[in-house]
Amino acid sequence: MNFDDFRAQAHRFSDWMTDYLETVEDRPVRSQVRPGDLLKQLPETAPAHSESMDAIFSDFESLIMPGVTHWQHPSFFAYFNANSSPPSVLAEMLTATLGAQCMLWETTPAANELETRMMEWLRDMSGLPETFVGTIQDSGSASNLCALIAGRERATKRQAAHGGLSGARPLIVYASAEAHSSVEKAARICGIGSDNVRKMTPGPDYALQPAELEAVIKADRAAGLEPACVVACLGATGLGSVDPIRAIGEICQRENVFFHIDGAWAGAAMILPEERHWMDGIELADSYVFNPHKWLFTNFDCSAFYMRHPAELVDALAISPAYLESPDGEQMPEYRDWSVALARRFRALKLWFVIRSYGADGLRAMVRKHIDMAKWLEAEIAATPGFEIMAPRRFALTIFRYNPGGLEDAALDDLNNRLVRAINDSGRLYVTKTTANGRIVLRMVTGQIYTEPRHVEAGWKAIQEIAAGLD
Repeated sequence: MNFDDFRAQAHRFSDWMTDYLETVEDRPVRSQVRPGDLLKQLPETAPAHSESMDAIFSDFESLIMPGVTHWQHPSFFAYFNANSSPPSVLAEMLTATLGAQCMLWETTPAANELETRMMEWLRDMSGLPETFVGTIQDSGSASNLCALIAGRERATKRQAAHGGLSGARPLIVYASAEAHSSVEKAARICGIGSDNVRKMTPGPDYALQPAELEAVIKADRAAGLEPACVVACLGATGLGSVDPIRAIGEICQRENVFFHIDGAWAGAAMILPEERHWMDGIELADSYVFNPHKWLFTNFDCSAFYMRHPAELVDALAISPAYLESPDGEQMPEYRDWSVALARRFRALKLWFVIRSYGADGLRAMVRKHIDMAKWLEAEIAATPGFEIMAPRRFALTIFRYNPGGLEDAALDDLNNRLVRAINDSGRLYVTKTTANGRIVLRMVTGQIYTEPRHVEAGWKAIQEIAAGLD
């Protein structure tokens, strides 16, 4: 493809992208294909000769698009949103064009220094302590892994990275049973082991109970084990629960245990002053993560990871062969040493575009609107016979189930499983399920960038209609 062809195709693609975003709500939210549908249509071997971009793009529309679930659909209420936005998309186009591998300061100085400033902007917008310094990771899972590595190094007096864990006392990680599965995975990857993750029983509000945490830490020490890290939830994935950060932080300080806070989704709501009471005690944390690629309208991947003492992580991860020496960059943090991967994308660019395009006040207005829509939905559900709220609403996440009455728990679980499937098969909206006290419940997140009150109202109406059809 020569540059004239590239220019023509780039214009064509940008027109298609705009048309797609303008009309995405006309499509079924969740892909309606069946397993194996695409594989049956793809050749088993790669083409031997060049094919035209017209042919490739035609196949994209006819083969690929039917198998796409539309995360930018305004009726996408599932999981937590992977929000995009027009300024972020434009920045991603520039990032892809530059093709920069930003592993060192000198390989792209602008990427390094823009990342430094963007992490400061996010810190200040969120009301975080100035003692926090941060970097952009690819995901909350990677951030949680880095936190556990730092906790491991503190517990082993910075020996594990070099000498391994052989012969050391078993390290223990503590988290609510509501904590994200990535905490267990991180424990496996960094050598602690998922069997050594203590899943604490949540209280009535589904939050970790400090008294139980302190008692278990003391019991583990008495048994010859080494408490290494406590992970607190700020908006847990399943039910949106928030752990009592100050009480947990005080326990961690008394016990000299690394304290990490996972705010992957709800951390974005901390840009609202009225929501910051949830993170009371944040100054006691050793690390903290939230993902702008979830609720700050920045394309995946963009996870903001902060630490009070980054040397605990850097000492564990930094390896500097001659081919990675960068004398001119010694005055700047080399973020390759703050994450597992050496290769780094120019992630800060899209964040810069988004924050400047909307402004801090504009972002606050958007997040606040999403929370207001969830408040409306919660009130509607609570007032509708046959439906019940199953956990306290947290931020823009509402938890409920269908309960027409007269059914035992097992039958209710089956009914709500069928309801979730019927909702998603309809294509009208997309929701997910989880469990609350062992019972099947529905999750509905009103956090998609293009979602308006009319979409929430239509979604709630559709849920009632579909539920009535199951009786």
